[in-house]
Amino acid sequence: MRVVSLVPSWTEFLHELEAEVVGQTKFCVRPESAFRTVPRVGGTKTVNVQAVVDLQPDLVVANREENDREQVLRVQEALGHDAVLVTDVRTVSQALEAMAELGTWIGCEAKASEWSERIAEAWGDPRPARGEAGYAVWSSPWMVAGADTFISDVMKHWGIANAFEVTSSNDRYPTMGESPKQGARKARTWLLPSEPFPFADKHLASLQAESPDARFKLVDGEAFSWYGSRMLHVVDHLRAVSAWAAE
Repeated sequence: MRVVSLVPSWTEFLHELEAEVVGQTKFCVRPESAFRTVPRVGGTKTVNVQAVVDLQPDLVVANREENDREQVLRVQEALGHDAVLVTDVRTVSQALEAMAELGTWIGCEAKASEWSERIAEAWGDPRPARGEAGYAVWSSPWMVAGADTFISDVMKHWGIANAFEVTSSNDRYPTMGESPKQGARKARTWLLPSEPFPFADKHLASLQAESPDARFKLVDGEAFSWYGSRMLHVVDHLRAVSAWAAE
């Protein structure tokens, strides 16, 4: 089955299942060998619909949050609704269920189930909250991961309460202003991921100087926002971040 993936985390999982991935986005960086060789069809929110159609896929894998709805609809119109799988992953349990569903779609049920079981065993049961943190997703404006997000559920699973689980806005990624100062009353501890905004040492230093009473830690964004096989590779990192948040 010829598959085009518009979701970086699913792309890695599809390659792990040895699916015939014939197209992927420019942000599908794993595995590196496929990133360098598989045709690219634009970005996650800038999909080149015609490029997808030209690849004549049997299945296109998309995600409700990561991809642009109008672009996905255009792909469905061109290839048929049955040729597009739109996933919607907001919890750890939904991630495991979606892995099994994707495996069924491409005829790799056994391999997908094996991955799900290995991840479930490695992650174990949800931990009781031992610390609390805010999770930044963008710098200017300062945006955070709120309720009903995969990021928030990953934090909760690893014993890190999300300081912005409840906000005055229904926005799943609320804006807190131009800096963490606006959210300081809610969060004194902050996780700064490597994506979607690439927080780095230079940001860590400036933020610490601006908010000396707060704590900041650079974290692997993939560990908190990628589902699929990546979940197995980030266990040690998540365990370490959980321990730091509890200090």
